[in-house]
Amino acid sequence: MQQNNSRLKIALIQSSLHWENPNANRDMFGNKIEQIEQDVDLIVLPEMFTTGFTMSPANIDIHEGVITLDWMKKIATCKNSAIIGSTVFHDNGNYYNRLLVVKPNGEYESYDKRHTFTLAGEHEKYTAGTERLIVNFRGFAICPLVCYDLRFPVWSRNTENFDVLLYTANWPTPRINAWDALLKARAIENMVYCVGVNRVGIDEVGHLYPGHSSLYDPLGGLISLTEKEETIIVEIEKEKIDLVRKKLRFLNDRDHFTLSN
Repeated sequence: MQQNNSRLKIALIQSSLHWENPNANRDMFGNKIEQIEQDVDLIVLPEMFTTGFTMSPANIDIHEGVITLDWMKKIATCKNSAIIGSTVFHDNGNYYNRLLVVKPNGEYESYDKRHTFTLAGEHEKYTAGTERLIVNFRGFAICPLVCYDLRFPVWSRNTENFDVLLYTANWPTPRINAWDALLKARAIENMVYCVGVNRVGIDEVGHLYPGHSSLYDPLGGLISLTEKEETIIVEIEKEKIDLVRKKLRFLNDRDHFTLSN
C-alpha cells in the first residue's frame, strides 16, 4: 500500500474470544485478518485479545506476551499495516495489561493500561502503567488507550494535538450506554476521531459483551457502529480534523495542567 498522509483506513475486528487460550485466539484472528481483502493501514483488536479479560494471569505462560508480539510483527509485515491490541504480558516479575502497537517494519511501541479496573480486582493482579503513548503513523498522531481508561477524561485529554483517540476494550452489556456516551464525549472534547473496539460473546465468568465497536468524528458524529461479530473498515481524513479545529478553535481554550502519580 502506498502511504497516504491525508487518509487512514482502519480495520476494527470485533470478535468473541477463547478463554485463556492464546493459540486459539491467534489462529482465529489470523484467519480474520487474512480475510480482509482491502488494503488497510491499521488493524485494531480487542483488549486482552489472546485470553479474554482474565484475572488469573498466572494461568498464562509467561512467554505468551513475547510470542504474541512476534505474531503481531509477522501480521504487520504481511499486511503492510500496523496492528494494535492489548495482551497479558509478563515483564520483570510483574503482569501487565499491555497494549502493543506494531508497525510493518517490525518496530513496536507499548502502553501499559493506566487505570486498572478495580471493580474486577485488576489492580491486584496487574501493574498499572504510568506513561501515555502517542504513536505517529502514516501522517496521523494516535493516542491508544485501554478500556477503563475511557472513563477518565484527564488521562485522555488532547494536550499533544494528536488526531486519533483509540480504545481497545472488553466492555460488558450492563454498562454499554456509558461506552457509547464516553466515546462520543472524548471525540467532542478533544476534537479528534475516536475509535473504540470491543468484543462480543460471553466469557468464562458469565459476562456478556455486546460489541458496539465504533468510530466518531471530531464533532462527535457517529460514522460507524456494529453489534455483531465482524470486521468493519472505516476511514478517517486528516483534512476534516484540520478544518474543524481551524473553524472551531476550542482546543485553544483548554485548561493547562500536569499529572502526578
